[in-house]
Amino acid sequence: MAEEAKAKGNAAFSTGDYTAAVKHFTNAIALSPTNHVLYSNRSAAHASLHNYADALQDAKKTVELKPDWSKGYSRLGAAHLGLHQIQDAISAYKKGLEIDPNNEGLKSGLADAQAAASRSRAAPPPSPFGDAFSGPEMWAKLTADPSTRMYLQQPDFVKMMQEIQKNPSNLNLYLKDQRVMQALGVLLNVKFREPNAGDDMEIPEGTSTPQPPAPERKEEKKVEEEKVVEPEPMEVTEEKEAKERKAQAVKEKELGNAAYKKKEFEKAIEHYTKAMELDDEDISYLTNRAAVYLEMGKDSFEGCSESDFGGRLNAECIKDCDQAVERGRELRSDFKMVARALTRKGTALAKMARCSKDYEPAIETFQKALTEHRNPDTLKKLNDAEKAKKDLEQQEYFDPTLAEEEREKGNEYFKQQKYPEAVKHYTESLRRNPKDPKAYSNRAACYTKLGALPEGLKDAEKCIELDPTFSKGYTRKGAVQFFMKEYDKALETYQEGLKHDPHNQDLLDGVRRCVEQLNKASRGDLTPEELKERQAKAMQDPEIQNILSDPVMRQVLVDFQENPKAAQEHMKNPMVMSKIQKLVHAGIVQMR
Repeated sequence: MAEEAKAKGNAAFSTGDYTAAVKHFTNAIALSPTNHVLYSNRSAAHASLHNYADALQDAKKTVELKPDWSKGYSRLGAAHLGLHQIQDAISAYKKGLEIDPNNEGLKSGLADAQAAASRSRAAPPPSPFGDAFSGPEMWAKLTADPSTRMYLQQPDFVKMMQEIQKNPSNLNLYLKDQRVMQALGVLLNVKFREPNAGDDMEIPEGTSTPQPPAPERKEEKKVEEEKVVEPEPMEVTEEKEAKERKAQAVKEKELGNAAYKKKEFEKAIEHYTKAMELDDEDISYLTNRAAVYLEMGKDSFEGCSESDFGGRLNAECIKDCDQAVERGRELRSDFKMVARALTRKGTALAKMARCSKDYEPAIETFQKALTEHRNPDTLKKLNDAEKAKKDLEQQEYFDPTLAEEEREKGNEYFKQQKYPEAVKHYTESLRRNPKDPKAYSNRAACYTKLGALPEGLKDAEKCIELDPTFSKGYTRKGAVQFFMKEYDKALETYQEGLKHDPHNQDLLDGVRRCVEQLNKASRGDLTPEELKERQAKAMQDPEIQNILSDPVMRQVLVDFQENPKAAQEHMKNPMVMSKIQKLVHAGIVQMR
């Protein structure tokens, strides 16, 4: 929208409607208050209306926003010159030439200002009308007045006025020319009337003055208008300069990309920085430089304090990312670019993290990036940061001494049959020391008492995982499986425990109890209800389902019923008999 208002202002300026131009540029500034070009344009429009004080204010704002832009000093010099602040004008033009020594507009402005300074130091001109013809104000007044504006298209009139401006005493040579008298009246704010003014006045379209070909008239008009509006007409040159700077910025970015791929990081930073100076409306230069800082700090930061070289590089990365996000929101950049900047900031913050709380700003930044654009890479970085935070929290909380104290408190509550309280203390013990198999074993026993069999089974398996030789783990797991009526699995668990502790009485008793239950099915001692329950439970077991769906085993079961000779052969195969035994224990097959 700001660009649309700016375009309207440029169009109004080019047609000479300077008041409308000021209005449009003001609207554009309201939408984009940090755009230095808009203030420059409005300064030119104010100067064209002879509102030099307002022109000066906008020119100062232009220089403030973009101190390395030569056009701003051209506007500043023109405004000072319009206010007869000659030395300030000279100073402004010189500063602009320091930035752009070959700028013709600045050179011309400086020459005009120095000429004005010379005239102010010289003796007063003999002609009483000398001041009326001095400085760029003469051309501005003649352009602004409708009665003299058309004369500026006539080369002979322009030449006469230039001669008078050089030497005001030459006015006496041209007093008979009614156009000069009309111009003098405009410059002095008086009206000259003669009896035969209508007969003597030279009409612009008359034949008394030879008319040059149309293209030359157009060119002459352009030259004169550039002299009249001291801040040169508008955006053609500015837009051309902007395009050239953008093109140069893209080249610098490409050079930076090439240097980055070669791991020439210092050169890459130099090129990206130049690109930013040339074009501050593309945040990719900032995010690319941030990526370089991030890559440079990747290896050097490991194991060092936050004040070291790697830490400073990551801090520079974060600074660039913050600037890119802020500038991106001002420019309404692509949300993917903003998300990229936030992701790189989060990555730098994660690299700087040294404790669990340090990950909180990184996690928050990744979450913000995902609200801008849901990128799989950003999501993975968020998950990694959350996992690292959790791991560090566990490490920071780790204390084997306090863990043992909590486990003993749990044991006391277990003896008092206060199982929920016991679970609470065993859980705190595991938070303090998650590698203690005894705490898992104790909590598994509590869960079993409370009837929370799946939780008890999980803790028992974790206990065995941490210490495969710890017989209590097998006792707890076997007990849970027995209560779940998975007798064949419980038997396997008890037998596995006996491999590590062959004389453990709890394990031996567990084996005996399981065999008793399994033999009931083999002997057919189960009641119809028990058999139905056991069969239903067995059919939910994936292992039983696999056996029954195996074509070979299906044929074996048919042979056991219809072909005794084939059944005899099958019984010689240990694998087949093991599966048959499982089906018998599950109540699916009954042996007679």
